[in-house]
Amino acid sequence: MRVTLLSSVTAIAQSDWDNLVGRCYPFMRYGFFLALEQGGSIGQQRGWLPQYAVVYDDSNRLIAIMPWFKKTHSYGEYLFDWAFAEAFERYGLRYYPKLINAIPFTPCQGPRLAVAKGINTGEVLMRIEAALAKAHDVSNIQCLYVESDFSAVLEAQGWWQRFDIQFLWQNRSYRCFDDFLATLVSRKRKSIRKERRQVTEQNIELRTLHGEELDAEFWQQLSVFYQRTYLKRSGHGGYLTPTTLRLWGEQLTPYIVVFAAYQDGILVAASLCFKGSDTLYGRYWGCRQELEFLHFEACYYQGIDYCIKQGLRYFDAGAQGEHKLHRGFEPVLREGFYRFAESPLNDAIADYCLQERRALREHLHTLHGYTPYKQPDQ
Repeated sequence: MRVTLLSSVTAIAQSDWDNLVGRCYPFMRYGFFLALEQGGSIGQQRGWLPQYAVVYDDSNRLIAIMPWFKKTHSYGEYLFDWAFAEAFERYGLRYYPKLINAIPFTPCQGPRLAVAKGINTGEVLMRIEAALAKAHDVSNIQCLYVESDFSAVLEAQGWWQRFDIQFLWQNRSYRCFDDFLATLVSRKRKSIRKERRQVTEQNIELRTLHGEELDAEFWQQLSVFYQRTYLKRSGHGGYLTPTTLRLWGEQLTPYIVVFAAYQDGILVAASLCFKGSDTLYGRYWGCRQELEFLHFEACYYQGIDYCIKQGLRYFDAGAQGEHKLHRGFEPVLREGFYRFAESPLNDAIADYCLQERRALREHLHTLHGYTPYKQPDQ
């Protein structure tokens, strides 16, 4: 095997890349990373320097792709490591730069290493890890929000495991939205109906739009909504540039689903989602002004309804937010894995990961007790 680290997806043919990663998961597609690069959302100045690991066999056939990024900060990752960085700083040790295998600004579980059929995943990972170590002097490397099959490989190779709790809606063969509501306890069912009714009473119309229906004017409006919402919530204009959003519209057209809200015929809010083979991924939201319960309608209920109509199994509506629990989303564990270079803090970090896993398992059990679904005897 021959491992090469690339600073841009443009160093490889789009057809070669996409044929290997497949169509099931939109965030590993060539066009997703291309839009981030060409839109200036990642790069040296943003502290996200691409280091895509591509692997070839001895006949020069592409057999693996693994997206890595050299980071000079910990923003935009969601499975955060601020505690580690602060500990390194207190001890006078260098934490940054680090390398992460992740999807920028997208904490969605999914494939992180695409491997050709018949190729050993564990061997590929070891070859890539060796290439990264040779090219970069970093304190640690991380694989974030990995699938269960890949987590087993990482565990077997001695990576340290961490957990995160997210909230996932699961389609239990519902025929319509009312079928879903019928599985909830009465109080929650009435609450959701009330929230949806109050959106309608504000003369708001929700429209489901797909990628081919979205023009340049829409992407410009969404960019304004997105930046305004981020500024209010976080004090900055968000991680994504208007150019990246527009390029996603061009590059990932078949994967894009938007729930757009119109009031008196004027676009006032939109929720941008991506569609995989069996999952709808809710990603970015923005609005012109705050309208009561519109966020829940555009970001949750419209997505649930869409999944039911399209026969999708899951709706991953984004990171964090225990308020999702009361709207039919169920708590699930997500995983990240870490490999640290030798340091005086390694034992403490390993113990921290162990204690954190125990605490999050307990918290997950507690959260399951608050799900709004009827018990069998109800």
